[in-house]
Amino acid sequence: MSSGTPGSNETVEPKPPTEWRTYLVTQRSRSAGRESAAIADAAIESGVDAVQLREKGVDARERYRLGRRLRDRTAGTDVAFIVNDRIDLAAAVDADGVHLGQSDLPVSVAREQLDPESIVGCSASTVAEATAAVEAGADYLGVGAVYGSDSKEVADRKDGIGPERVREIAAAVPIPVVGIGGIDADNAAPVVEAGAAGVAVISGITAAADPGAATRALREAVTDAR
Repeated sequence: MSSGTPGSNETVEPKPPTEWRTYLVTQRSRSAGRESAAIADAAIESGVDAVQLREKGVDARERYRLGRRLRDRTAGTDVAFIVNDRIDLAAAVDADGVHLGQSDLPVSVAREQLDPESIVGCSASTVAEATAAVEAGADYLGVGAVYGSDSKEVADRKDGIGPERVREIAAAVPIPVVGIGGIDADNAAPVVEAGAAGVAVISGITAAADPGAATRALREAVTDAR
């Protein structure tokens, strides 16, 4: 895990998941032709708390190159840098952590292979999945798809689970919950009011005409709901 050194005698650690209000998940195919690095820059400058390198459909070498850019950009800030799915890539780019889905390698494997201080997140759509992730050592949960997802194939029982399922999972686990799936500034409040620490978005920031303004609006909505 890299903490960065913004000044000669100052070290900045990334915020823990309990403090994540806004969480950007990158995906160039949803960025209106813009580079993911540029979207991330705008979000970081506008107060995002975590950036996840996703980039489905991009080969590993290109993801690595983008990962190095995002690592350099987030080093020396309190923005957490997370890699989606790939434990090996997270280690290769010195990310602050990894986020794993239900079909990825287990949380326990990430714990074995990454730095002990690395953040390990896990996707969950049910209380059973959530409690299993906690038992395996997850630091936070990505819960969804709250309002539905069009960024990947999701089983009907996991698509559009709603804030009520977020409430059930948040009440059942002792770790932070981040809502994801169809969330933007207009509908984030019910997710947070249900117990989520914050929200993760792809299109809510990447597809926005002004990603910085979208980040600020989302952060304000979450802060008000908290």
